[in-house]
Amino acid sequence: MLGIVTIVLALVLIALVILLIWRERRAASLTTTASELDQILRTGRFAARVPSEDTSPLAATANRLLEHIAVRDLQLQERERTFVGLLSSVHDAVAIHRDALVYANPRFAALIGKRNPQDLLGRKLADLVSPEYADLLRDYLRRLASMEPAPERLEIELQPNTGQTARVELSAARLDYQGQPALLLTFVEMSPRAAQATVPQRTRSSAWEALDSMGDAIVTTDASENIDYLNHAAELLLGLKAGEALGRKIGDLVKLVDESDRRPLSDPVAQCLSTRSRVSVGRRGLMIVGTNADERSVEINASPLKNARGELAGVVVVIRDVSEARGLTKQMSYQATHDALTGLVNRLEFERRTQEALEQAHTNSNNYVLCYMDLDRFKAVNDTSGHIAGDNMLREVAALVKETVRDSDTAARLGGDEFGLLLPGCPLEKARQIANDVVRTISEYRFVWKDKIFTIGVSVGLVEISRESGSLEELLSAADSACYVAKKQGNHVHVYSARDEAVARQRGEIHWLQRLQAAIKENRFELMAQPIVSAHRGSTDGPALEVLLRLQDDLVPEGIGPSEFLRAAERYRLMVDVDRWVVQTALTALGRGGIRLPEGRSLAINLSGQTLGDPTFLEFVVDCLDRTGVLPQQVCFEVTESSVITNIDHARRFIGVLHGMGCRFALDDFGRGLSSFANLKHLAIDYLKIDGSFIRNLASDSVNQAMVAAMVKLARTLNFKVIAEQVEDLASLDAARTMGVDFLQGFHLGRPQPLARVVSRAT
Repeated sequence: MLGIVTIVLALVLIALVILLIWRERRAASLTTTASELDQILRTGRFAARVPSEDTSPLAATANRLLEHIAVRDLQLQERERTFVGLLSSVHDAVAIHRDALVYANPRFAALIGKRNPQDLLGRKLADLVSPEYADLLRDYLRRLASMEPAPERLEIELQPNTGQTARVELSAARLDYQGQPALLLTFVEMSPRAAQATVPQRTRSSAWEALDSMGDAIVTTDASENIDYLNHAAELLLGLKAGEALGRKIGDLVKLVDESDRRPLSDPVAQCLSTRSRVSVGRRGLMIVGTNADERSVEINASPLKNARGELAGVVVVIRDVSEARGLTKQMSYQATHDALTGLVNRLEFERRTQEALEQAHTNSNNYVLCYMDLDRFKAVNDTSGHIAGDNMLREVAALVKETVRDSDTAARLGGDEFGLLLPGCPLEKARQIANDVVRTISEYRFVWKDKIFTIGVSVGLVEISRESGSLEELLSAADSACYVAKKQGNHVHVYSARDEAVARQRGEIHWLQRLQAAIKENRFELMAQPIVSAHRGSTDGPALEVLLRLQDDLVPEGIGPSEFLRAAERYRLMVDVDRWVVQTALTALGRGGIRLPEGRSLAINLSGQTLGDPTFLEFVVDCLDRTGVLPQQVCFEVTESSVITNIDHARRFIGVLHGMGCRFALDDFGRGLSSFANLKHLAIDYLKIDGSFIRNLASDSVNQAMVAAMVKLARTLNFKVIAEQVEDLASLDAARTMGVDFLQGFHLGRPQPLARVVSRAT
């Protein structure tokens, strides 16, 4: 019996020993598993696993959990990589900021003056702005990060390494990036005084929702060209909900054609996948959407999208709808080359075509003839019946000229009552015949206005364009001189000869040269002024008067207007002296109280192109301001687009310095030539003064209404105020006010008067 007890006790003891050993090994296994899990969590390497020799249920469960986390982590990384790929392709400048920049797209890098966005990572945004904006930006980012109330947007000036500044509007949205909270920052480049337009604040934190709120249409496809994502803007552009578009090809939903010739364009998605490089469809792309054949002008960028292994996973397509902008461009392009009143080619385009003809004549035997035409007795129509009657007559004359010449000929209005013809492939005798036909047609024409009937004529000067022809200026001068001789001799048509220039100068402009020199020396100019009124009550800024120039003459009590002597002043390089007289006289009167302006208003003074090109004129103006004590804010200089473009370097410095001092600037005769407006939008311009030819008959002329609406919209985009000149009746005044014009000027509101009389009314 004792032996059995002993055996049992021994077995129990052995079992206890085995249990203790098992528990020690189990504890060691648990410790090892815990250590492995702790290491995985600390390194974030969720693809790692607990060693396979550990066969405990805990290890198996832990490995299953790690596998699930790894899959989710890979999905998040893939979504984040796709998100970053989209940000790299959008047109807007975008960055992601935490304590410093953790991402910047190429567009933002370009604003900062960097080629490689990676160079910006780790930089604080406050270090990239002008110093005066740094504290404001830090507080703005702090408020956003801590979810405190903050402005919807912030205007700041970036300070790139180019030495210039870029003014931008900054907006932000909170998001999770790389597992941590961050700010998605969007920068919209602005003109120097862009309006603070109200935009909705982005409050959604999802990165994909942030993409969904962008204005550009964004579509992503897989490697088989099938759509797998599109944002809200893309839904609107394609006219489809996301569910209807997913899994389909872009080519099945839209057609792309060339805007100019309607030829099909290649599919940018297929091209991007085949070339593995970025593909752009810009400037000429026309997208035809859906069964309704809705056509939209677009710019498209397709960029390859790669996965974590660097393999091509699809394409991201950014589509920008530029229909409205391209429509405005077409309107402005037409206006840049055509006279708004008559529809004929304008002077700038006529000179461009003549220059081309001159170059061809120098290189081959092509025959061209240039005709310069000046209407006779036109002034009588304007003086007795007003500008509206004169404008109507000019339209009718232009139509007669267009009908008389050949389809291949270029007919142009060069200004006032002067017209031009460029006749290609035309021997001199044939040109003389065409000119005689024009003379006969106009002499037989009768212009009827109310109870009056007018008979007019035309004088034509012809000059042949050949290998021996000189410069464009010499050619135009020769045609002008021949026209002068035709008018003086009553021949109606005269072919240029070498002595015509001397005759014209001797009898014409030489006379003006002597008179102008005497007027400057003897102070025989007189300043007139015309009131400029606010279109809406409550406006406290803007020009109140425009200074106008007259030449005193004993035989003409009202004085001689500048249209009669400015051409001679320009030819003999006297405009700088004339403008100096005007500026000095006007500022002296303003400084001494001879001109009294309403509070906050300014005095508008015109400057010529020659004056803008004079490098010493800036110093002269600054000196006049100092000597007279006139505040710069009381002065508004009016310049034309052509004068600025011709002297762009001097003009940029002149406008920049004086605008920085407080002077205002208006772009005069706006609408005559907009081909170089890309240069002007970067200048410190405050007002656009719409050319009077668009304002006359504004209430009834649908073409003028369309052009004025386009110009007002363009001005609003750049935060310029708009002045309408030559408002000559109540209907035009009401129409201009309704269309959003800010200031009005014209005979209906006040005729030019000697300065003292106008001042008393303005105050």
